[in-house]
Amino acid sequence: MGNLQERMCAALPSGASVMCDWFAESAQNAVIKSSDGREIIDFAGGIGVLNTGHRHPKVVAAVAAQLEKFTHTAFQVVPYESYVVLAERINRLVPIRGAVKSQFFSSGAEAVENAVKIARAYTGRNGVIAFGGAFHGRTLLTLALTGKVLPYSADFGAMPAGVFHALYPSKTQNISVAEAVKSIKRIFKSDIAPHDVAAVILEPVQGEGGFNVCPPEFMRAVREICDEHGILMIADEVQSGFARTGKLFAMEHYDVCPDIMTMAKSMAGGFVLSGVSGRAEVMDAPRKGGLGGTYAGNPLGVAAAGAVLDVIEEENLCGKARLLGGRLIGFLQGLEAPEVSEVRGLGAMVAVEFGDDEQPDPEFAARVRQYAMEHGLLLLTCGAHGNVIRFLFPLTIEEELFDRALGIIGEAFAAARTK
Repeated sequence: MGNLQERMCAALPSGASVMCDWFAESAQNAVIKSSDGREIIDFAGGIGVLNTGHRHPKVVAAVAAQLEKFTHTAFQVVPYESYVVLAERINRLVPIRGAVKSQFFSSGAEAVENAVKIARAYTGRNGVIAFGGAFHGRTLLTLALTGKVLPYSADFGAMPAGVFHALYPSKTQNISVAEAVKSIKRIFKSDIAPHDVAAVILEPVQGEGGFNVCPPEFMRAVREICDEHGILMIADEVQSGFARTGKLFAMEHYDVCPDIMTMAKSMAGGFVLSGVSGRAEVMDAPRKGGLGGTYAGNPLGVAAAGAVLDVIEEENLCGKARLLGGRLIGFLQGLEAPEVSEVRGLGAMVAVEFGDDEQPDPEFAARVRQYAMEHGLLLLTCGAHGNVIRFLFPLTIEEELFDRALGIIGEAFAAARTK
C-alpha cells in the first residue's frame, strides 16, 4: 500500500494541513495509540473537543444504544424526543436570563452563522462587530468574523460585508480595557452607526487567539454598549464551554448575560453536534424554515451530548477543571522561564505565551511542542504569532498521566532553551 504519509500528501490538497507525522490507531481517555505502536498523552483534545476524554464509556454506551434505534431522519422532517429533551436541558443550563430556546446544528461555524442570522432577523439590522484575535470558523461569514488573516482568510478573496473588528484586551499586546472600549465606539463613528449593528460577538476566552481571558470590566462594558444601542450580545462558547473553564459555560464567571450563545466541540464528546441558545423572543425571530440543515441535531450527537452532561455532573468535571488548571498554572509559573511573558487561563483553559506582541518567540513555542511530541505528549500552539502553547487535556485524565505530562513539559522548556 506504500507509505501512508506519502499517500496522504498525494490524495489531499495542500490546504489540508496536518500537524502530526504519525497516524492514530486507537485512543482511550487521555492517551492516543499511534499506528507505529507509540502511546501519546493527549493535551490537544481534538482542539478542545474531548473534555470527557476519548471514548468515555457512558458516551460510547449512549451512542451504541442510539445506533440500535436509528441514525438519521433529518429532525426538520421527522423529529425525535431526544432532541427535545436535550434542548430542554440546555435551556435550563445556559446563563441567559428569562425564557430560553435552543436549536442544534453540526459544526461550530454553523452555529455561529445561525447565531448571526437570528440576530439579524430579530433586529432587522445587518452589521456585526467582532474582535481582533477572534476565531469563529472557516466558512466565509465566520472567516469575516475571525480576527486573524493567516492562514484562515488569506487567498480567499473579499469577505462578506458588514463585519467590523474592535480591539480585544490583552496584557501582552498592550491593549487595555479602556482602549478596547474606545475601539468599539470608534467603529460607531467611522464605520457603521450603532443603530445598524445587529450583534457584537465575542469569546469569553479567546481560543485560537491565545486563550486571552476577557476581563470582567470589559464584558460589562460590552453589555452596556449593547443595551444602550439595542444590539444583541453573542457569546461564542464553542471552545470554552462544557466545563473547560471550571464552570459549565465560561459566561458563568461574569455578572452579565448574553442574548445568544453558541456551543460545539466538547458538547458531544467527539461526536458531531453544535447548538445555538438564546432568549426565546430572539430565537423565534426567523420565519419557519429559516433555520435548519440536513444533519443538524444528528441523533448520535444528541445522544452523546446527553451523556456528556451526565459525566460532567457525576464526575464533577467543573471542579476537576479548577483543580487541574490551578496545578498547571502553578507548575508553569514555577518554571520561572525567562522566555515566558505570561501564563494565563480560566479553569483548565490554560496557555503560556513566549515573548510579547513586539518580540514574539514562536520558535521557542515550536521547539517546546516538538520536544514534547518526540517524548509522548501532544501540544498545540496558537496566538496571533504562533507563540502561545494552549493546554486542552481531557478533564477526566488520570492523575499519574497528568503528572507525567507536567514532567515532559518541564523537560521541553529546558531542551528548547539549549537549542
